[in-house]
Amino acid sequence: MAYFKDAKELYHYLGGIFRQAQEDPDVGPALRDSGITLRLEYHGPAAILTIEMNPDGIKVHEGECDIKPDVRMQMSADDANKYWRGEYNVAVNLARGKVKAKGPVTKILKLIPATKPLFPKYKAMMAEKDAAVAIS
Repeated sequence: MAYFKDAKELYHYLGGIFRQAQEDPDVGPALRDSGITLRLEYHGPAAILTIEMNPDGIKVHEGECDIKPDVRMQMSADDANKYWRGEYNVAVNLARGKVKAKGPVTKILKLIPATKPLFPKYKAMMAEKDAAVAIS
């Protein structure tokens, strides 16, 4: 069974961590300065997040949009959840083919270390959902 019950829930949490990144004093500047637009295509449930990172800020778009990404990544929503918990290595799983990407992937790989300070924030966001999942 998938961890996220639907796209709305996925947008709340996975989109939410990028929204929190905007406010983070360490992560926010690193992501904004990258100037990358990233399209994340998830399955299980199906959902799309497009993240625009530029000096003006980090903008999160949910669902289809006309914004042209620099990099597209496809992965399961469960694997994305594991990544934000610090339990999933994107680089290794790109090599294994579990994560698919198009575009200059090295740009995204350079940003991965910058996102690590968000892992505790993500876990805190997920604590209530985790408790509800454990009960059921």
